[in-house]
Amino acid sequence: MTEPRYPTVHVEVPHEQSAEVAQMLFALGASGVEERDATTLDKAGAEGTVTLVAHFDDEDRARIVAEASPHPARVVHIVGDDWKHRWREFFKPTRVGKRLLVRPSWEPVDAREGDVVLTIDPGQAFGTGTHETTRLVLAELEEIVRGGEHVLDVGCGSGILAVGALLFGAARAEGVDIDDESMQASRENAAANGVAARMRVAKRPVGEVRGTFPIVLANIESRVLVPLASAIAARVAPGGTLVLSGLLAHEEEELKDAYGSLGLAHEKTTRDKDWIAMLWRRPPAEASAGPAKAPRVSAKASRASAKASRASAKASDGAAKASKPATKAAPNPSTKAAPTKALATKAPAKKAPAKKAPATKAPAKKAPAKKAPAKKAPAKKAAPKKAPSTKAAPTKALATKAAPKKTPRGR
Repeated sequence: MTEPRYPTVHVEVPHEQSAEVAQMLFALGASGVEERDATTLDKAGAEGTVTLVAHFDDEDRARIVAEASPHPARVVHIVGDDWKHRWREFFKPTRVGKRLLVRPSWEPVDAREGDVVLTIDPGQAFGTGTHETTRLVLAELEEIVRGGEHVLDVGCGSGILAVGALLFGAARAEGVDIDDESMQASRENAAANGVAARMRVAKRPVGEVRGTFPIVLANIESRVLVPLASAIAARVAPGGTLVLSGLLAHEEEELKDAYGSLGLAHEKTTRDKDWIAMLWRRPPAEASAGPAKAPRVSAKASRASAKASRASAKASDGAAKASKPATKAAPNPSTKAAPTKALATKAPAKKAPAKKAPATKAPAKKAPAKKAPAKKAPAKKAAPKKAPSTKAAPTKALATKAAPKKTPRGR
């Protein structure tokens, strides 16, 4: 019986280009890509390089990719089925951050008190906890999840980030991707970690996601993150946090240009070898809404104050009328009894020289005209005291002239 043969493509690349070429191999149809360097069991072909081993289901596809590769490449066949289980040797429990322990299901772990254990088995969907970008985002989640948040994982892959957020204390998580295998892997991993009831996954682009989220994660490539900047940024709630990764260090400025103009503030960048994760925050809603609300509250207070002032003014006017009956009693009878005399009384007030004229006989001639109020004075008990003073001295005439000036204040 002939043993099965599985085609692979071995590509020799510089270390700094390994991630980019691996992504290209996936895009060309590879079902999996293995990375070999000086630290792995199977070493790289040359010192200072990385050997990428891309697995293909089709012999012809493998040959086309090898021939079109810009880097040295060759087709190598794996004979037999032992390789299907040999890859497990490369996956061991991995500690991420201070408390998180990522492990495959077949590996027992001795967790410490306070550890958060995340169980995930490698599959075709990206995200096993061994890649630098995945570790960077998981480490950020340990810091930013306080408990009770709703998390969006854009390009969820295996669902490892959404599952990790839930294990740290998030209330709910939603994962979106455009790959069928990601949907299946995310659901399986959520169930394996006991968080399936709090996690929802959907095959749809981020532009179709509704609502905003306190925490948004996107561990993808820059060639995807830049075009999707507006759609991803729109999902970050006021006061919320966005974590971007899948980025090489030299791409940081490009991402700052893409996301910095979308109402997000870049807070920090963390690095693991050549890879980075960028943390952004959207300012809280009250930071912009506060000043807009202040005038409305102030306006209400002003209207209430104005009403109180008018009421106080009326009360003061009433008190003034009650406390000064004599002041208004004198002009009122004369005004009602003989308006013409009231005008005559006011006329001298307009002629300033009349006051300075030595001939004081003019007021004396008008003095008898004021006897009419004197006759009416007994009818009003408040006025008699002032009646004699009107005849006694001209100074009282000035007092009489001053009274009309007080009338506007009474009104």
